[in-house]
Amino acid sequence: MDIIFLGGLEATTIIGIYDWERETKQTLVIDIEMAFDITEAAKTDDIQYTLDYKAVSERVVSFIEQSEFFLVEKLIEEIASLLLAEFNTPWVKVRLNKRGAISRAKDVGIIIERGVK
Repeated sequence: MDIIFLGGLEATTIIGIYDWERETKQTLVIDIEMAFDITEAAKTDDIQYTLDYKAVSERVVSFIEQSEFFLVEKLIEEIASLLLAEFNTPWVKVRLNKRGAISRAKDVGIIIERGVK
């Protein structure tokens, strides 16, 4: 299986358990890998046979910016579920980075992999 990826996708949202986090939008950085067979797209040079990563990026950013969760665990699961359901991909790997969540760490977050059962 081939992998289509998006790296460094940024979106702002309300996320967190502390009072200040419920009042101030934070920027999240998302990296996405999606399994997809690109064979037909490569043969035909036709976008209808591939995964439109612009559509993926717009959908994920829109979803994040319209959401308000307490935990990044909940948000990342929702992103993975959205990708599997809406973009016909059998496997995804999502990395969600909540930069600045820990004062002494540049990057903090979660990486998950999910697939259709």
